Amino acid sequence: MRFLKVLFWLLLGGLVAGFVIYNGDERVNVHLWSGLIADFSLPLLLILVFLAGLLPVLLAYHALRWRMRQRITGLERALNDLRAINAMPEPAAMPVPAPAATPPQTALPLGDVQ
Repeated sequence: MRFLKVLFWLLLGGLVAGFVIYNGDERVNVHLWSGLIADFSLPLLLILVFLAGLLPVLLAYHALRWRMRQRITGLERALNDLRAINAMPEPAAMPVPAPAATPPQTALPLGDVQ
């Protein structure tokens, strides 16, 4: 699985490098407020916009993951507490006296059953 992850990142890096090499000399004018114009290279602008869109989602993902880890830790702690309570030995019970011996009953022959 690690091999596939490394392969994916290498392919993605190759695509980005190819895009930068192919479009490196392209310039884009971004019109800002009050007549200001910013001149960016196209690959730099696209990478910045991609990272600006990825950052909030990445932060939300890590916050969700942290919250779930905290929740699982609390549930495991509660489960261990319940196991510790159930594992305690019960107090020794009073011995119950054995019933008095009764005389053996005689069995009737099968033919005499009414």
